[in-house]
Amino acid sequence: MPETGKKTPLYAWHQAQGALVVDFGGWDMPLWYKTGAVKEHLAVIEAAGLFDTSHMAVLRLDGPDAFSLLQHCFTKDLTACVGPSAGPLAPGRCVYGAFLTADGHALDDAIVYKTGPEAFMVVVNANMGPVVAAHLEAHRAGRTVRIQDLSARLGKMDLQGPLAGRIIKKVLKDPDRVLTGLPYFSFKGHFDPSAVPEPVFTVDGTPILLSRTGYTGEFGFELFMAPEAAAKVWDMILEAGREFGLIPCGLAARDSLRAGAMLPLSHQDIGHWPFVNHPWSFALPYNAAGNGFTKSFVGDVVLGLAPKADHTVAYVGRDPRKAALHDADGKPAVVVDAQGREIGVVLTSVADMALGLDQGRIVSLSDPNRPAGAKFKGLVCGFIRVNRLLDQGEEVEIRDAKRGLKVQVVRDIRPFRTARKPLKDML
Repeated sequence: MPETGKKTPLYAWHQAQGALVVDFGGWDMPLWYKTGAVKEHLAVIEAAGLFDTSHMAVLRLDGPDAFSLLQHCFTKDLTACVGPSAGPLAPGRCVYGAFLTADGHALDDAIVYKTGPEAFMVVVNANMGPVVAAHLEAHRAGRTVRIQDLSARLGKMDLQGPLAGRIIKKVLKDPDRVLTGLPYFSFKGHFDPSAVPEPVFTVDGTPILLSRTGYTGEFGFELFMAPEAAAKVWDMILEAGREFGLIPCGLAARDSLRAGAMLPLSHQDIGHWPFVNHPWSFALPYNAAGNGFTKSFVGDVVLGLAPKADHTVAYVGRDPRKAALHDADGKPAVVVDAQGREIGVVLTSVADMALGLDQGRIVSLSDPNRPAGAKFKGLVCGFIRVNRLLDQGEEVEIRDAKRGLKVQVVRDIRPFRTARKPLKDML
C-alpha cells in the first residue's frame, strides 16, 4: 500500500480492513475493499454503502459581501436556484454549480451551502481548496468577506442507498426533529455546534452537519464533522447499518455509480474547454428562453460566444466491457462515427453493474416493474466529447488501443434513481 500521500482520518481503518489503497490526487484512498467494486456498487443500489470522502476540500466564506463574491464567481444564480419555483438560496439549502476561469473553462465544480445570513460553506474537489480560494481572492476587489480554507481540517463521509434513511435514524439524536423538513439539497446542523441555532448531534453527542446530497444518484446523506470524531462516527454508522446490509465502499464504486447517475467528474468530464454543450446545463443560469443568462459571472461572455464548442454527451454500451481512457503513451481513447470518422475523445468509461438490456431497452435493477427474467450483467457507460451534437440513439464506436466498442448516445443512463425521492418515503 502507498505510504506517501495525504491521509484521511479513516486511513488506518481502511488499512486494517485490507482495502486496496491507491493514490487519488495525492491522497491515499480505498479503491475497494475485500467485497470488491461490483458488490459495493450493487449495495448502494439495493441497500446502502458508506464512503470516506474526507479528501474533499471545504471553504468557508463569511462577511457582508460573501454573497456578492459567490454570485460573481459561481455559475448558479443564487437569487433563483432553489426548488421548482427557483427561490433564492436560503440558510439550510445548498446548490450545485461551477467556478469558471475568465475563458469559460471549468476551474472546478462545487456545492455551495448557505450556513447563515452572511455565511457560506463551499465544497470542492480534492486539493482544489487552495486553488478555488485563490480564485475567489483574485475577484474579491474590495468586498468585505473572509475566505477560510478548511481543507484537511474536517472529516466527511457519505451514506448512500435506499436504506440510508433507516440507518441514519439509528445514528441521530432526536431523529424525528432532524429529518423533518429535509428535502433534497438541504442540510441541518454544523460541525461547529455554536455556528447554528439548531445543531444536529449523533446519539453520543457528536456535532455534525447532515446534508441530503451525495455523488451516487441514490438516496442518501453527506456528513461533516471534526476530524477527530470521524472514526467513531464511521463505526457507529456501520454498526447501525449492519442489519440493513450496509458495507463500506471505495472510489471504484463511487465512480461507476456517479457515471450511471449522469454526474460529471471534475477535471475529466469538465475541464479545460468551454463549460457549455453538456448534460449539466442546470449548473448555468439560463433564462426562461434559454438564449441568455439571468446574471453576469466570471466566464459568461465567452460561454455566450461559444455555441460551436464541442459537445459532451452520455452513452451506454451493450455489455460491461470498458475502454481504457489512455494508452501507455497517453493517447486518449477516441470516438468514431458510423462513417469511420474520428469525431472526439472518451472522457469516462465505466461499467454500471445495475443495468441490463431488455429488447434493446436499458433496464435498471432498481426498477420495481422490471421485466421478469431481466438479466443484469452491467453495461458500459460514460461521457464522450465530440465535435458535433449527436442524436439520441445514434450509434458510435469508442476505440482504445486494443479494441472498439459499439455504444449508443443517450440522454439518461441509469433509470429509477432514488436521490430525489421524498425522505418520508425512504424511512
